[in-house]
Amino acid sequence: MVHTRYPNNFDELRAEVRESGLLDRVPIRGTLEMIGVLIAITIALTTASMWNPFLLGLFMVVIATRAVFISHDILHTQYFKSKKLSFQLSYPFSAIILSNSSKWWDYKHNVNHHTFCNIIQKDEDIRALDGTFTNENHRGNSPLIKKYKYIIFWGSMFFMNSAFIAQSYAFALRNRHYSEFALMLLHWPIIWGTIFYSLGFSNGLIVLLTYNFILSPWLAFGFITNHLGCETFEEEDGKKLSWMELQMRTSRSLIGGKFVHWFYGGLNTQIEHHLFPKAPRFNLLEVQKITKNFAKKHNIFYFETTPIEAYVQINNGLKAYK
Repeated sequence: MVHTRYPNNFDELRAEVRESGLLDRVPIRGTLEMIGVLIAITIALTTASMWNPFLLGLFMVVIATRAVFISHDILHTQYFKSKKLSFQLSYPFSAIILSNSSKWWDYKHNVNHHTFCNIIQKDEDIRALDGTFTNENHRGNSPLIKKYKYIIFWGSMFFMNSAFIAQSYAFALRNRHYSEFALMLLHWPIIWGTIFYSLGFSNGLIVLLTYNFILSPWLAFGFITNHLGCETFEEEDGKKLSWMELQMRTSRSLIGGKFVHWFYGGLNTQIEHHLFPKAPRFNLLEVQKITKNFAKKHNIFYFETTPIEAYVQINNGLKAYK
């Protein structure tokens, strides 16, 4: 990692990206993607009895990952300027398809994480696993984690979907978001009630297990590459950094083209997403070209690795918990 200060010239980069039109919202393209996912889930549910259960589970995983990325993007107002409209349009994807809370995600991710990325006292994501990825002042001292940290961390990748649902329910009930909670509960009769009714218990269970044990690691192995193993900051130190420096020093982008971009839902261009959270996912590869050229021009460190290198770095980070 590089610990020298970055120049505070984000306005220059932002002006270049804005002039290129890459910050413009994409209501038509976003709407088409939303319609495509709604058509796909309708096809999956109405033709469920015609599918091999394992293949149906895989199809449901692809639908769910797209729903995750749509929810993420629309709540960043990448499609529409209106926050209220964006929330309303997110519910079919977050609440119905995923049984997740848009309000929970907006608070946890948009408000806290993006504003205070990798600031230990503020960003709860970095405090996972007893502070393993924080620093020596904040790591815990659990004998259980010391002994089983690799099993606990990598094993938890297969339960992220369940964790998101549990956190969503807890947040909705704690904050009395009862209408959204009711929508999240509709996920079970609409999605899984239909599948079990159409396929019977045994085949329905195959679909459910396939769905959960592929969806969870797909999402988890994408999310963990974003910031784990990057620099972390104490709150007072983080306040001294400019927006650009904080986001670039605490984020990691991944090397790869259009398939990597599709697979990771644009989170592979994490530096660009954090610099420009409202920039549409469809534009981020182009934003990345501008950002990398800008970093090279000004001799700014740009943290980019292959996906495999990112996982190795994260695994090495686990070793810090001793």
